[in-house]
Formats: sequence, C-alpha cells, structure tokens
Amino acid sequence: MGDIGDYVSGRIQLALLLEVSAYPKPGNVHRTRDFEDTRYEDFLASAVAVSAPLREASQRGCLISRRDIGIADVRIGSIVKSAVGRMNFWERGGNTSLGSILLLVPIAMAAGAVMYHNHITPARLRARLTSIIRHTTPLDAVEVYDAILMAKPGGMGKIERFDVTDRRSRKAIMEQKKTLLDIFKMSSEWDSIAYEWTKRYPVTFELGYPYLIHQLKKWDDIRIATVHTFLKILSKVPDTLIARKVGIVKSREISSKSKLVLAAGGLLTEKGRRMIEELDCFLRTPKHELNPGTTADLTASTLAVAMLEGRSI
Repeated sequence: MGDIGDYVSGRIQLALLLEVSAYPKPGNVHRTRDFEDTRYEDFLASAVAVSAPLREASQRGCLISRRDIGIADVRIGSIVKSAVGRMNFWERGGNTSLGSILLLVPIAMAAGAVMYHNHITPARLRARLTSIIRHTTPLDAVEVYDAILMAKPGGMGKIERFDVTDRRSRKAIMEQKKTLLDIFKMSSEWDSIAYEWTKRYPVTFELGYPYLIHQLKKWDDIRIATVHTFLKILSKVPDTLIARKVGIVKSREISSKSKLVLAAGGLLTEKGRRMIEELDCFLRTPKHELNPGTTADLTASTLAVAMLEGRSI
C-alpha cells in the first residue's frame, strides 16, 4: 500500500503544481502573477502540505478493496479537515486549495481502491469515485463544515438549512442524519464543486479531461494544454465563485470572453495572447471579485485524472 500511496499522492500533487504554474492563466495566481495577499509560493506550499492526507486517502481506498474497512468507514471528512489544517500551517496566503482538496480527496481514495487490483483508467476511477461519494456520512459533513470554517473562503453563499456559518447546523446534521452528499446536493445549483460531487464529476471527466488530452496530443506542451483547458472549462461553465460574489450575469460574461479567446487561438496566436492579457487585466480587481477560483479547482481535478492515468509532461 505504501507504493500506491506514494504514487497517488505524488501524481495529485503534480497536478496541483501544474495547475498553479500554468501561465498566463487569466484572473488567477500563477508563476508570473501574484495577488497582493496571496503569492505563487503559497500555492506551492499548499501542494506540498497535502501530501500526507492524500497518501492516507489512497491507502484507505486500498483498504476498501482489501475489504479491511467498509466503504462508509473511509472518513472523507476527517481527511479533508486534515488537509485544510496542513494548508493553513504551511502557508500564510489564506485559502489557496479548499476547492481542490474537496475534489481531490475522493479522487485519491478512488485511485487507491482501483490501483490495489488494476491500473487506473478514467472509467475505473470515476466508477469507484461515485461509489465512495455515495457512502459518505453525517460525520463527514460535520468535519467538512469544520474544514470550511478553518479555510475561511470568500464568497461562500448561504443556504436556508444547515448553513456552514451557523454552529447549530452540526447538531442538526447529526440528528437528521444528513450525509455530506446530501449537503452538497443542497448547494449544487450555485457551487460547481458541489455539482461535481452530486453528478459524478461531469466537468472533470466529460469536459476537462477529453479536452486536456486532445490539447496534449496536438501540441505536446503541458503549459499550453493546461491554460487552454482552464479557458475551455471557464467558457463552458460560468465560474460559481464569481457568480456568488458579483452575480451570474457577470460570470456568464466572463465565460463568453473566454470562448472568444480560444476562438482567436489562445496561446498559439498573437491575437489570442493579446486577448488573454486583456482578460487577465479585466479579471484582476482589488478585492478579487472576478477571480475564477473554482475553474482553477476543476482544472486541477482534470489534471489529476490525467496524471493518475500515467501521463507524462
């Protein structure tokens, strides 16, 4: 199991590093652009920080396949909470990776479960991932609530029942036996991370991954493939972090701009590169209201699937 844990955690960490290093990725931190309060190095530190939780997640996946533990006993919530705690300890730039952690911990578990018997393919990974998510518990929900408050994310939005900022929600979740999947279903209409959970990761597996592989085969350049995949996801899926901060109309406007950038050639043409720079300037507001942070998380999960499959860069 140790070798599997090392492989899975290393591959997913590589995905995180590739995502944040891709440049110029409009509106986000990358290796040539920082925010005033969050730097590229904060994201590098976060990618290192989550190594142990990702390894643990993959090893628990192995235990499922060995039937040493039941699928409902993997404790996704505790691993998410551990990863966020380590993120906070390793860097001072605030919430760099909560969305990615929420997407990647189940992927790590599924990867460990698959690798114990077979090599990883996207289909096998998705099937096992779906099963793990369906068996979450109320305790997972409570521990993820703790993790969210630890991360202090911006633009969370609110739900009428079980609001994360209401301390009474934890008691209600346990008493009413609401699982983590139940909670995500309540917020899936306005949060793409929750939508991925409830719909078997459609953006990751059906949009992001095929497009990333196409770009890699066509250009054989991981930076180009990553930036273009980021733009493709943003063009098709209005960023819900932006929508919660400034409204869906503005989020859709940004999606339309991203589509035009790709139509102009993206990084491959002078016009496309100029449009990327213009979009980057447009998105960089003082309070980061137009930061496509959820799109970055979805790009990271897309890269994780490709890296776990064994793709080289």
